[in-house]
Amino acid sequence: MSQIADVAGLAALTAGALLCLASAIGILRLRDFYSRMHAATKPQVLGVLLVLLGLGLRLRDPYAIGMLVLVGIFQLFTIPASSQILARAHYRGSAAARRPRDRA
Repeated sequence: MSQIADVAGLAALTAGALLCLASAIGILRLRDFYSRMHAATKPQVLGVLLVLLGLGLRLRDPYAIGMLVLVGIFQLFTIPASSQILARAHYRGSAAARRPRDRA
C-alpha cells in the first residue's frame, strides 16, 4: 500500500511541478496583461494543489496533512481574489488613461 501511495505522490508532485512550469512559461511568453494574469492563476492553483497532494501522500503525518490542507484552502481563496483585484486595477487604470481630460 505504501508503494502505491509513494508512486501516486510522485506522480502528483511531477504533474504539479509541470503545471507550475507551464504557468511560468505562460507569464514570460504571453503579451497581453489579461493573458499573463490567466497564465499566472489558472494552472498555478492546480499546480500548487497537486504539489500539496503529493506532499501529503509522501509524508503521511496527520499534523503535516492538516497543515497542507490549510495551505491549500488559503491558496484557493487568495489566488483568485488577488487576480480579480489586479484585473480591476488594470482595467480602471487603462480606462482612466483613455478618458479625455477637460481643457480649461
